[in-house]
Amino acid sequence: MMADSKELSAEEQERIDKEARAKEEAEQAALPYKWKQTLQDVEIRINVGKGVKGKDLDIQIKKDSLRVAFKNKKDEPIIEGTLCKSVKLDDSTWTIDNGEVLINLEKVNGMEWWKNVVTHHPAIDTTKIQPENSKLGDLDGETRSMVEKMMFDQRQKAAGLPSSDELKKQEVLKKFQQQHPEMDFSNAKIN
Repeated sequence: MMADSKELSAEEQERIDKEARAKEEAEQAALPYKWKQTLQDVEIRINVGKGVKGKDLDIQIKKDSLRVAFKNKKDEPIIEGTLCKSVKLDDSTWTIDNGEVLINLEKVNGMEWWKNVVTHHPAIDTTKIQPENSKLGDLDGETRSMVEKMMFDQRQKAAGLPSSDELKKQEVLKKFQQQHPEMDFSNAKIN
């Protein structure tokens, strides 16, 4: 039985993590393709050799499966199996250039990492993925405005200034005071 990670020393945990990374790297290197991913898509690269044309290949991208094989070796696919997760067929493509097939699979769920391309291939530890920083322009409108509001509020707080919600409340109070000049707000405490 494996010891709890809380019971391990920092050196032991580092050694175990290093061994796990080495095993994962060896398993991934043994695959007949290289792959990488973002939250939105998976990119697969397969070296098929110079001179190979698209008509020489049997490539089938389906919602939940992938098959890549040479037409003259249909019984020996390079990749064949159930995809880790579903893909958007209309946005998934493949090309061949300079002896390399490039397959781009657009994920249906753009908010999760895949542990492998096809389910029977070795998995990666998705908790160790270091995503690249997103740009605000990559976000949808609603998410972008929420992130911008959070960034504004963080800057305001750091400067000791009111947050966007507090500014909104102040603006409403100001309008109310202008609409009701007969009322005395001098001793009013607004929370």
